[in-house]
Amino acid sequence: MLQFAKIQKRFESVRSNKAFELFVVGVILFSAIVVGVKTYDLPEGMLTLLSGLDAFITLVFLLELSIRFMGEENKRHFFKSAWNIFDTIIVVASLIPVDESEMAFVGRLLRIFRVLRMVSIIPELRILLNSLLKALPQLGYVMLLMFIIFYIYAAVGSTLFAHINPDLWGDIAISLLTLFRVMTFEDWTDVMYETMDVYGLSWTYYLSFIFLTAFAFLNMVIGIVVSVIEKENAIEDAAAHPEPSMSELQKEIQSLKVLIVEMNHTQNQSKQSNKGNE
Repeated sequence: MLQFAKIQKRFESVRSNKAFELFVVGVILFSAIVVGVKTYDLPEGMLTLLSGLDAFITLVFLLELSIRFMGEENKRHFFKSAWNIFDTIIVVASLIPVDESEMAFVGRLLRIFRVLRMVSIIPELRILLNSLLKALPQLGYVMLLMFIIFYIYAAVGSTLFAHINPDLWGDIAISLLTLFRVMTFEDWTDVMYETMDVYGLSWTYYLSFIFLTAFAFLNMVIGIVVSVIEKENAIEDAAAHPEPSMSELQKEIQSLKVLIVEMNHTQNQSKQSNKGNE
């Protein structure tokens, strides 16, 4: 049992080693490059080389996952982490052969997602992704408000501009697509100038819409995400540097009291010895 604990500690030290982490990140990046190279028309020799590299990458990922599992003090807690489950699925799926078999397409597709393992390896990326997921409920209300604004402007645009260009403003569905084009600044001035030939003040329609969607709502989304990221960073800092509990504080106070008593006792003894010498 003691020998197993020593082995577990060794695996844990390897897992927490910065050089090991950087090596795994490098392999993930190399895996992404290999996947990209395979999309080109390559000679048979190059394809054979890439297949060998793919097998090497899969072996490295399998060893890395085994080291992380063996380095876990409580093995049951390993699969309580969603990121560990995700890594396990990706690594196990990488064992699917990519030759012309029924599972070849699934194997190739899952190999593309191996680059997502970068998120599980780098803590900062995990914080960012977790923050985005936790911000979704708040972002949902922003999206709902944006849809209301879109719908109102689409209805107004379809009413006013349908006779000018039915291809852009013929009905509310097409008007929504046109407004999305305006919001993304895709040749939106051509759309505006076309309606300004008939309605000279129609520029106010476009500018007010752009201000509400592209500027105001974008800042709202950024503000929500940044706020959630700050909360996530605070949680991570609190987990890394937990505040002492009341019992720990009481123990520290008690030890300080004992230290003070011992110091006073030592001082009294030194004073008595000095008087005796006099």
